[in-house]
Amino acid sequence: MPRKRPLLAAILLVVVTLLVSSASCTVFRTGNGSNVSNEPINPDWEPSYVQDAVLAPLNTDDLVTQLAPTVVSIISEQISYDRFFRAVPERGAGSGVIIDSRGYIATNAHVVEDADTLTVVLYDGRTFDAAAWVMDEQTDLAVVAIDPDEALPYAHFLSSSLTGLELLEDVVAVGNALALPGGPTWTKGVVSSLGRSIEVSGSAVLDDLIQTDAAINPGNSGGPLVNMAGQVVGINTAIAADYENIGFAISTDTAIPVINSLVKKGFVSWAWLGVKMLTVTPAIKEQYDLSVDHGALIVEVLSDTPADKGGLKPDDIIIKFGDTETRDSDQLRAAIRSHVPGDKVTITYIRGESPAATTEVTLVQRPS
Repeated sequence: MPRKRPLLAAILLVVVTLLVSSASCTVFRTGNGSNVSNEPINPDWEPSYVQDAVLAPLNTDDLVTQLAPTVVSIISEQISYDRFFRAVPERGAGSGVIIDSRGYIATNAHVVEDADTLTVVLYDGRTFDAAAWVMDEQTDLAVVAIDPDEALPYAHFLSSSLTGLELLEDVVAVGNALALPGGPTWTKGVVSSLGRSIEVSGSAVLDDLIQTDAAINPGNSGGPLVNMAGQVVGINTAIAADYENIGFAISTDTAIPVINSLVKKGFVSWAWLGVKMLTVTPAIKEQYDLSVDHGALIVEVLSDTPADKGGLKPDDIIIKFGDTETRDSDQLRAAIRSHVPGDKVTITYIRGESPAATTEVTLVQRPS
């Protein structure tokens, strides 16, 4: 029976807009600014910004007083050229949150990508040119370093926002919304969902997101989402285009290890299989005429990748990755991310009406 093509409604992709207040900024391009590199910011860094326990709630005045000095504005500038080869500066604005008294700032990768220069504006109005910045496009996270003339206040991250937050819990989004003068914008909402995955820029997928109805606007990118104790539970990253009250923040479960790796190594090692996939749902099962009702359906195998070398093909359904059952594509992505490049993994998959088969693959470093 010929395979039916999937309906758009069956795929259920979420169209999102990453938040930056300049149309010149494009999502998920490799940064080419002169200070972007894979060099570590501080190989000997011992982070102190993580807290394991949820603290007692603060009143509104104390929350603002404690958190406001840790939120910064980030102004990016890129030089492009018009058709007459005249230099045209393009500016963008985003947000960040200080994570170390020495001037390390967490933000989004799409805030700093392609920038030739970055200017950081502190809460008290002082400005600093960024000394360096590193980023990870896979998670849309970046760290910017400045050289302050004194120790700076820094925010504390809750070690696991996915377990430390509850649905309908109050949260506050803070950031440089619309690049308005006069300090950060504060908006309050609730946790709408936990562990969301969304597709952005056509192929990149952000996992383990916090969904909130707190108003998030262009310029909020890189700013913190905090609980009522003033602890950072996420980094604001995206809003659902053409929909109301749907915003997303990168959970601290993702942010903390990525930030630590960026500061200490200058990059993050991501294992890669080399497939594009969909979750097998009842609608997908019907559209593709599948023999099983769960798993991660391979829709494309990229050439010369571990999946290709392991003999996997489009329409194969991965049901187990190593020792991990993979009932959907999110579980498969999480299983891959739990490994490092060079790991050998046995994959169990279904092909057509045949019994389950296995293949062994050697994972590689994910390309940019």
